[in-house]
Amino acid sequence: MDNSACQVYEDEIRSLEKEIKLLAEQYEDIQQESTFFSDKEILRSVKSFQRELCEEYKDHNTPSDLKAQLEVLEKDLSFLMKFTGIQFTSHSKKPVERTGNRTVQKHRLSGNCHSLSFQLEFQLLEMKDKLNVSAVVTDLSIIMETGDHSDVSKFVSSTEERGDLLTFFRSLSSYAEWYEHRRSTFLHFK
Repeated sequence: MDNSACQVYEDEIRSLEKEIKLLAEQYEDIQQESTFFSDKEILRSVKSFQRELCEEYKDHNTPSDLKAQLEVLEKDLSFLMKFTGIQFTSHSKKPVERTGNRTVQKHRLSGNCHSLSFQLEFQLLEMKDKLNVSAVVTDLSIIMETGDHSDVSKFVSSTEERGDLLTFFRSLSSYAEWYEHRRSTFLHFK
């Protein structure tokens, strides 16, 4: 191989290293922005949004208003799927137990995040009192093709033990995004 071909490869490697460094910095910025809010603040905002949404539904009962709201919700869902890379392909829920203030439902979710597929099965225990509704995830089971990634297996096991879906989806989104970057970089050199 002559020097000009080596120089071209070296230039390409430097260019990729700069791109990786830039992407890493952008990722750090995004992570700092997303961790700026605590889980409690996020949940408070979601509950506030749900209350506002319920009030809007009470105010707008005509089919055209509901259709317009459905279009807005579909756009929001599309944005969230593009933003997180998580796309749900199926969901089912089945009531397991219902008493006065306690409801248990079994949920099954499947989907993918970038090129990684996942399946979840869990029970959601909802308890209602006069002012609040609390929900707890129990019996979480996560199925992912982890292949040679033992770190992912450890992460999945610890997430199943804690029943922490929010952490699972946050981490899956970040991991899958970087998995895609690594995969495309390695394909580039093949």
